[in-house]
Amino acid sequence: MSIQIFILSKLMEDDNYPYKLKKQLSEPIPLDELGGLTESKLYYNFDSLAKKGLIEAVEIIKEEHRPDKQVFAITAKGREELPKLIYKLFENEDEIKDMVVGLANINYVDRDRVTAILEKKLRNIKTRWEQISGYEDKVKIDKENEAFVEFMAGYVSTKTEHTIYWLEELIKKINQGAI
Repeated sequence: MSIQIFILSKLMEDDNYPYKLKKQLSEPIPLDELGGLTESKLYYNFDSLAKKGLIEAVEIIKEEHRPDKQVFAITAKGREELPKLIYKLFENEDEIKDMVVGLANINYVDRDRVTAILEKKLRNIKTRWEQISGYEDKVKIDKENEAFVEFMAGYVSTKTEHTIYWLEELIKKINQGAI
């Protein structure tokens, strides 16, 4: 879904072709490699979006001794679907690192709705945390498992507190218009 949001958002700015987008992602930082985006994945997603009627080929650039370049544009249906995909991304992802494409394209959606989605996610995390924190006091731990239980309790506690902190920061930044 993130790749498709990326493609649609780039086509909102200007008509484009897959290879050019891949090149933009790889310079100056190889974001394509860091994100595991291969050329075949990119072309697959272009094809998928075209089959759904969200984008369409508008031009073929022919150059001597080079493969033809098919230039795409976003359709009216694609413009309508982009915000829905971004909302769905925020609803489905649990970690901020998986929301980056949505955050980078937040200008295509209602910030208040994104904030509401994130606040609900935050409440759910806090509720789950309240339910499970303190279980280590209720569980009988034998000497054999003590180190493992302490490690896991520390890991889960730190990760949850970290997630809560950064979600609160993200919500604050969105509300302030900083993101």
